[in-house]
Amino acid sequence: MQPPNPRYQGYRSFDYLEPHADFKVFDLAPEIDRVPAYDLGLSAEQSARVSRLLAEHMAISLHEHPKVLTADVTLLRDYNRTGRNVLGYEGLARSGMTALFDNFMNGTNCVTSEHGWKWDDVIYDLGLRFADIAKQDFVVLARTVEEIEKAKAGGQLALVAGLEAATMIENELDRLDILYGFGVRQIGVAYSQANQLGSGLAERADAGLTNFGRRAVERMNRLGMAIDISHSGDRTSLEVIEHSAVPVFITHAGARAVWPTNRMKPDEVIRACAERGGVIGLEAAPHTTLSEGHREHSLESVMDHFTYCVDLVGIDHVAFGPDTNFGDHVGLHDSFTGHLSIGQAHGHVEHPRVPYVAGMENPAENFTNIVGWLVKHGYGDDDISKVIGGNILRVLKEVW
Repeated sequence: MQPPNPRYQGYRSFDYLEPHADFKVFDLAPEIDRVPAYDLGLSAEQSARVSRLLAEHMAISLHEHPKVLTADVTLLRDYNRTGRNVLGYEGLARSGMTALFDNFMNGTNCVTSEHGWKWDDVIYDLGLRFADIAKQDFVVLARTVEEIEKAKAGGQLALVAGLEAATMIENELDRLDILYGFGVRQIGVAYSQANQLGSGLAERADAGLTNFGRRAVERMNRLGMAIDISHSGDRTSLEVIEHSAVPVFITHAGARAVWPTNRMKPDEVIRACAERGGVIGLEAAPHTTLSEGHREHSLESVMDHFTYCVDLVGIDHVAFGPDTNFGDHVGLHDSFTGHLSIGQAHGHVEHPRVPYVAGMENPAENFTNIVGWLVKHGYGDDDISKVIGGNILRVLKEVW
């Protein structure tokens, strides 16, 4: 990871409130050094190049959950029920990132309901996070490309609000406008389970994009809200790509040809996304982007998907959406396996279990290690700048 960003002055989430009196306090996982640092074996010259590339170019994560989990993962439900997830400012200050798409609690959001994806719960989640961000000046909410560029120039970190599914809008199209008004700039069609818009990847049959889903895609296009199909079924994904007037994102996934699970995307979907100008962000949540060459999930497994996708659609259509947080991500999956449809999405292929994804365990280390891997494997500056942020910016300029 990188040295601390000088713009970060030590703020912790909800410092403007009185602990225990104004909010419930939980013991949290450490943001730094929870697991051993990943050693790529870089020379001093290569390490210096990594730091230079991160300083000079935009590094954008297309998908993260930069919250800090409870130290005891069995308390995650109680933690999430408060509506207040601590944002990992300390870890983010060492990330080297310019911007990240924060996807909040999503399916684990159970403030008013055990089952997540409820409108009120999403509003709690967004509002409490935005209030916290407003009380410091290192992380800034970004709603335009210009605001991302301004953050880069000022040494700040831009946070783009995203949601993994549109389930909470139910059949209320205007809720998309409301979310846009709150600052949300990216939203997924469905999260594994089907909703009013279309089918998720965990369903036994994919009925495709519904008539309401088509109207929702049109509304998101008009608003300038980026569309994500990471958790959508294959047919639904293809129909979203076809129906959208602008490119769409696969914000966090991998290639099914590399690892044969529903959670990964088939070549047909990756190609269709790229042909319309879109980008796939490579996923790194535990036990997702595995490969036959690296069955124990690590940075190397993820980069097997990267090289495959680059060969398939070209380097202009590949980026990274690591989908990580601060804390025990494997424990989170185990605690919310039903909410997240883990078994149907990627649990049906046998693989070794790991306690964490070595090299891509949290947002603080991801991009240092991604750029380090690219440097080690001989990629040029121009190609590195594309895959760590330039490709995403190109799409955002068209979509937003």
